[in-house]
Amino acid sequence: MKPLCCLLLVLVLAACSPNQDPNQLTLGGPFEFTSQDPSRDGYLYTRLQVAQTLVEVDDEGRLLPGLAERWQTHEEGLLWRFQLREGVRFHDGSPLDAEAAAQAVRQALAKPGVIRAAPIAEVIAEGPSSLAIRLTSPYSPLGAVMAHYTTAILAPASYDARGQVRWMLGTGPYRLAEFDPPHRLGVVRFDGYWGKPANIERAVYLTGHRAESRALQVMAGQTDIIYTLDPASLDLLRRRDDVRVHSDTVPRTIQIKLDASHPFLAERDAREALSLALDREGIASRILRVPGGEANQLIPPSLSLWHLDALPPIGRDLSRARALLAGLGWRAGGDGILQRDGQRFAMSLVTYADRPELFVVATAIQAQLREIGVALDVSVVNSSGIPSGHHDGSLQLALVARNYGNVADPLSLLQADYGDRGNGDWGAMGWHNEELPALLRALQAEPDPARYRQGARRVAQILAEELPVIPVLFYTQQTAVSARVRGFSFDPYERNYRIADMSFAP
Repeated sequence: MKPLCCLLLVLVLAACSPNQDPNQLTLGGPFEFTSQDPSRDGYLYTRLQVAQTLVEVDDEGRLLPGLAERWQTHEEGLLWRFQLREGVRFHDGSPLDAEAAAQAVRQALAKPGVIRAAPIAEVIAEGPSSLAIRLTSPYSPLGAVMAHYTTAILAPASYDARGQVRWMLGTGPYRLAEFDPPHRLGVVRFDGYWGKPANIERAVYLTGHRAESRALQVMAGQTDIIYTLDPASLDLLRRRDDVRVHSDTVPRTIQIKLDASHPFLAERDAREALSLALDREGIASRILRVPGGEANQLIPPSLSLWHLDALPPIGRDLSRARALLAGLGWRAGGDGILQRDGQRFAMSLVTYADRPELFVVATAIQAQLREIGVALDVSVVNSSGIPSGHHDGSLQLALVARNYGNVADPLSLLQADYGDRGNGDWGAMGWHNEELPALLRALQAEPDPARYRQGARRVAQILAEELPVIPVLFYTQQTAVSARVRGFSFDPYERNYRIADMSFAP
């Protein structure tokens, strides 16, 4: 969008913007929602502090008490017992007890979600406030799984006879008041909340597809907080006195997912050549305006158990990249594109618009790979097109922002991507390794922290050496916050918008 057009749009938005409600916080982001079920859109309801989980996560990824005050393992890890808080009530006034919690966990088990990877045999309400989960085999990340939004604890009245959520009744400091999918969701303060009361009375979440439009809305005073900004808006927003831009690292990695069974990508040297052709430093500093964000491995530094501190950066080395491809029989054609056995090294790379920086990075990658004779056709699809292309085999390369902090301990995610049932929707495709699944399986039952750390580092080493997925950048979340908001902070695990801790300037 040209600067003059931007200015005109800001003026129009400001002219038609309603007076700011002094008691309502308005938030905007790119993600649509279609349901109230935690298995589908639960992330939005935990972020808006409507729904809560048995276990919480702090900024360092450590597990904290949530709706469960404490938990213990018994019988060599086969039984987990969660002791529930007393005095907690759902938004319909009914009390949280072990039977209500057990029903919510059983509902989660019956639907898609990370909990289904856990070897759960039985969920038992042992008494008024004691919930037990019995396993068929030890599963060390169960505590982290119980902090995932898909395991949110809802009141029994939330569900209909088929187990579908008809109206979300959670336990958080806000209750659901307005549900207008896919673009508007409103919450109001719940006066019966068991913890510290919220300061702000009402909040509204608005979905906005175009990143530049979301940025203009916060500049025009139509929204208070905008999550996930596009790089082009950052400089404009940073020059304003009435908006603050917050940059926060999160355990998410921008990476190239690829089909390792494709004849052009099956050799490890081919994948390394693509990796060496990338100018990560240039993309980070000049395109995303986040110097130092270059990724040399898949797992970000914040997940320290799984991160290799001593691994050197991946520097750009076009000579080495060309030599690797030449060793595989690729030779430059008349148009500069590599050829082998009569086939051009031309492939498709898809990305999605929910993360506005991805398309900009994808076009930079397109230009950089062209320098070693690899032609990419870049296109934007719905985010659902990535797993769809994975399953039907049509996907060749995809630029994605993979959230490794989706669960505080990424073991269950890595198990889905690379374990016995590997090749997950957002992980590897057409790639197999004999050692890795066994390592992940052993870690599920590993009680010793030192051996767990050693195994996690070996997993990271294999992924860095074999490149079934190519790391590009560690992710920085950019958020614009109106100057009238006080007490803003960002949850690096993206579980909670922390609205209840915010207030408005007098």
